[in-house]
Amino acid sequence: MTHSLKIFRQSLSEARELADCYDVLNSHPELSTPSSLKKACLILTLTAWETYVEDVIAELFESKFSLLKGSPLGAFAEKQLKERLKFFHNPNSQKTRHLFEEFFHIDVTEHWKWNNVMPKDAREQLNRWISKRGEAVHRAGGEVNQPQIIKKEELAKCLRFFDELANATDHVLEKI
Repeated sequence: MTHSLKIFRQSLSEARELADCYDVLNSHPELSTPSSLKKACLILTLTAWETYVEDVIAELFESKFSLLKGSPLGAFAEKQLKERLKFFHNPNSQKTRHLFEEFFHIDVTEHWKWNNVMPKDAREQLNRWISKRGEAVHRAGGEVNQPQIIKKEELAKCLRFFDELANATDHVLEKI
């Protein structure tokens, strides 16, 4: 298990705490249940995924290319990685695949398999969650009668999905 996965799991547990707060408030009919807690949980989960990918790439880069450290080639490669990470936002399946292929010659998305989830499904689901985060962040206000950006059941699925996605990613990276 990478150090990056440990940090990701901590962040995911914080997102679960937000979901639990929503549940507690929702169990009291006399209280208003702010849907902002669900949006915050979604945003925190997707931010944890983005941070995990950035961190695990840097961690893997350090372990695989440590012999080059201090050399002109090592400095060039490190600069390239830092530049790519600087612009690595909204880590959908294409961006994630490209980053790992560029530096490690592996399509991590082909290894996103667990239970009844196949790589194609995982890629599509990741892209949907990234899109939903964009809605939560950029369309946060909206009309009063507008449907909720994320439902409670979806939030539980989101948390499980990203837990499995990070585990699958970490598992394949241990082998390279």
